[in-house]
Amino acid sequence: MLNIADALHRWCREARPFALATVVDVRGSAPLPAGTSVAVDQGGNAVGSISGGCVEGAVYELCRQVLRDQGAPQRAWFGYSDDDAFAVGLTCGGELDVLVQRIDPAAHPHLGTALAEVAEGRPAALAQVVAGPDGLIGPTLSVLGDSWIADGVLGVGPTGQAVADRATALLRAGRTALVSLGGDTDTCPDRLSVLVHVAATRPRMLIFGAVDFAAALSQAGRFLGYHVTVCDARPVFATKARFPHADEVVVDWPHRYLERTEVDSRTAVCVLTHDAKFDIPLLQLALDLPVGYIGAMGSHRTHTERLHRLREADVTEEQLARLRSPIGLDLGARTPEETAVSITAEIITHANHASGLPLSQRTGPIHRPTAHGLGDDQPIGEDVSARLEAETAVAEPDWSLATVRALAANRGDGH
Repeated sequence: MLNIADALHRWCREARPFALATVVDVRGSAPLPAGTSVAVDQGGNAVGSISGGCVEGAVYELCRQVLRDQGAPQRAWFGYSDDDAFAVGLTCGGELDVLVQRIDPAAHPHLGTALAEVAEGRPAALAQVVAGPDGLIGPTLSVLGDSWIADGVLGVGPTGQAVADRATALLRAGRTALVSLGGDTDTCPDRLSVLVHVAATRPRMLIFGAVDFAAALSQAGRFLGYHVTVCDARPVFATKARFPHADEVVVDWPHRYLERTEVDSRTAVCVLTHDAKFDIPLLQLALDLPVGYIGAMGSHRTHTERLHRLREADVTEEQLARLRSPIGLDLGARTPEETAVSITAEIITHANHASGLPLSQRTGPIHRPTAHGLGDDQPIGEDVSARLEAETAVAEPDWSLATVRALAANRGDGH
């Protein structure tokens, strides 16, 4: 739902009820990740998208129906094989598992506060119960800073604390995920699946070396959503005028700046100086930090000499294996702009544990979960995939509201 936080915040402020349709799980070549939402208010106004246009009409009608009925949340699925997808309008193929529920801001008073934080660019987590026994679907919980507040089943007993603990951990990691909990007396007797939507601070890109390549890379990094810092010890080169796309330009020795700045598992460290007096102390420190990516510019010869110097500085082979050098993917890049694309392509590939191969040389789904998607946590239910496969084989290519409701009922979810 955080993809439409601005609009939902406004609707909550206006006490405007709305239906929220959220992608709970994805399979195959679904275009948008779990946690993506579309919302429809009582006037028929819609914001957001869950499929890039493929099944929006059917989801819109289901939202209108849920608003009219004011009933329990409903689950629906959309899924056809890639071969049949175009014929029925699901142009990307894949499968979507969608939860549609009515949201009355008066019944979720904390929701507007959390959405306001997200709209202002501050970190927050919103947890939403998406599967469980009848009557337990739909409650929400917000984590803001060191505190949390919830409604429904999450607002009483140990269940809320258990959800808040998981949501807080995911907020620190900066990732949206589906989690399962309950089934024991210490948390709650009922097994629940909870989708935790996370809006984290922007990941950091630290560029060391105030060179022309850094100017292009800072622009590319800003475009990708990074908070970009350019650092160089030479004040004549490290100026805001030379790096207008950087969020900050720092004049300091690289390793000294890295020692005092905050980093996390999403941080990308790009060393573009290829000067040993800067590189070696900087990389010696960086390779010992829990950052997500470390790359260094230079030729293969420079890289070999750099490895020798780092080994002399007692950097271990395990640490050296984290270093991407020469930095970037083999795109044949020559200009600073092309080199920036090469570097950011490698950062994206590394973050998503992808191959970097042309899609034409790969088989299977194009879209897949990443470290910022569902990742390690459990899907809803133990047999969702089997049921989706069986239902897909017999479903008619009809996305009318009646068909969607019938398919939801056939799943046996009871809501």
